[in-house]
Amino acid sequence: MSNNPLENKQEYQKYVDEKSPNSPIYKNCFNAFWIGGLICSIGQIIMNICKTRGLDTQLSGTVVSIILIGISAFLTGLNLFNKIGKVAGAGSLVPITGFANSIVAPAMEYKSEGYVMGVGGKMFTVAGPVLVFGISASIIVGLLYLIFNTQSITLV
Repeated sequence: MSNNPLENKQEYQKYVDEKSPNSPIYKNCFNAFWIGGLICSIGQIIMNICKTRGLDTQLSGTVVSIILIGISAFLTGLNLFNKIGKVAGAGSLVPITGFANSIVAPAMEYKSEGYVMGVGGKMFTVAGPVLVFGISASIIVGLLYLIFNTQSITLV
């Protein structure tokens, strides 16, 4: 090895590339596609059942969200969602089920520390930043829309 840090870094990167296994990208994309599609299809089936029972579209969407979150939380509690996630990759994380998993998994992990400091304190470690930045961004976009969209504002 030489004393030049750039050469050392390049040699190390070459070594890492040789030892790292190649990712089966086509297989991963296929699994994400069909499992994510299956989750969304289950949601659509639930939506159709709700509409058949006389619920409107908005209420049906709420019921679908609640049921998918409940199923995801239940499967996370049984440690089955992680197994599905290993096969599905992003296919299981993109729908609302991934969000439910990101809340339940830390709660399950830290339940031994108690309900207040464990479950309550650690429940939003993964989802917390997403919520904070998502809500903040929606407020900023809403304010910008309010400021710059003067066409719909009528003064009485």
